[in-house]
Amino acid sequence: MKFDAVLFDCDGVLVDSEPITNGVLRDMLEERGWTLSPLECMQRFIGKAVKDETALIEAHTGQPLTEDWMVRFRERRNAGLTRDLKPIPGAVKAVAKIHAVFESRIACASGADRFKVELQLQKCGLMPYFKGRIFSGHEMPRSKPFPDVYLAAAAALGIQPARCAVVEDTVTGVAAGVAAGATVFGYSPPQAGHDAPEALRRAGAVIVFADMAALAKLVGAAVPH
Repeated sequence: MKFDAVLFDCDGVLVDSEPITNGVLRDMLEERGWTLSPLECMQRFIGKAVKDETALIEAHTGQPLTEDWMVRFRERRNAGLTRDLKPIPGAVKAVAKIHAVFESRIACASGADRFKVELQLQKCGLMPYFKGRIFSGHEMPRSKPFPDVYLAAAAALGIQPARCAVVEDTVTGVAAGVAAGATVFGYSPPQAGHDAPEALRRAGAVIVFADMAALAKLVGAAVPH
């Protein structure tokens, strides 16, 4: 299939942020009495907004998840990202090629808050490709796995969702792309922080790949239209 636009998730697709963010979350949950291993924390929270998991966190810690706690979490998370964040290997080159071939018809549609998304894109040299086309699930009526953020991105580009390729690395994100009516490509390298290939396929990803260098060819960047 040929596509008219490519919509990217951010965390785990463009930037290698999950180990950093989940490390901060794990530490702060342990401070409240809920001890998880780094892997367990990723398995429970990857692809999900912390604020959407309030009931789960409160049930395990026995304490309310206050706005003050969320502010401190974001502050510690942002400090870690500013210090240590790197792009996903091959992502900058893949985005640059797709951006050129699709004549800027790309967007970043993340479940994260806008400040985090923009911080990460800036830090990793990706902002020039996405400036003005960044969409946050926090600003939508519903966040992933609902399709709102992808529908908003497609509408802003003036492209029907069915003509869009979506790039995701979690079951939650794949579900959002499928619900939007897009064709979803699942990124699943062997490193921790991404959902397994089988899980992405079950969620509706049509193709699962492990090397970002393959993405441009997969979405048809060699055949502009």
